[in-house]
Amino acid sequence: MNEQASRREFLAASGVATAAGAFLLGGMQEAQAASHGKAKGSVKDLIPGAVGPDGAYALPPLPYAYDALEEVIDKETMTLHHDKHHDAYVKGLIAAEEALKKARESGDYSAVDAVSRKAAFHGAGHFLHCVFWASMAAPETGGEPSEALAKAIARDFGSHEAMLAHFKAASKAVEGSGWGILGYQTAGERLVILQAMNHQLLTQWAIIPLLCLDVWEHAYYLKYKNARAAYVDAFPKIINWADVSKRFEMMSHAA
Repeated sequence: MNEQASRREFLAASGVATAAGAFLLGGMQEAQAASHGKAKGSVKDLIPGAVGPDGAYALPPLPYAYDALEEVIDKETMTLHHDKHHDAYVKGLIAAEEALKKARESGDYSAVDAVSRKAAFHGAGHFLHCVFWASMAAPETGGEPSEALAKAIARDFGSHEAMLAHFKAASKAVEGSGWGILGYQTAGERLVILQAMNHQLLTQWAIIPLLCLDVWEHAYYLKYKNARAAYVDAFPKIINWADVSKRFEMMSHAA
């Protein structure tokens, strides 16, 4: 099987629809993600911790202590953000999908529009937060982009510095609440930077989030007040490039 055919099978298996909430995780097939056979991963690893061992949506534990990012994000914010805000999105997604199931069983779809909106909102919030937690690490521990990711960044943005400048500008300029996203576009096989209002608006189909920056006020207000720009400027100190690189290599077959 040639590389292109193998890659198409991987993407079909992933069933990922959008960057912000239409990630169809059904199937959970094991997928090859490296052209040289070095990087293997489950489709679930693209959105780390989104489901538990039983396949049900779950709040993933933080991969570090609540105070590990203190230089950039304080312990109280991390605790409230993870334990309260993210947990609410998990519960909201479960409730929305249960409501849709009841609609199918009863044949009463009178509320399908409102419930579908909740499923998109809470689902996108859950999935983006899973990537957000994983793509951060304590200052000075996140490493650098892998060689393959670094080459892709240079190809698609000109330089690492240009990519970060674009990423920070997009994050600062989100209107209201939302996210800055560095994503892998499966259609063009390239890296792109997008904004997401709330969790699910202004996104593209066929985007896999590699790096997410939450710019909802609850993500930074206790430490930075209304100075979103200061929070965004500090964020690169805690990027976990090893984690970002892993997701990139799963999608690109780089190694």
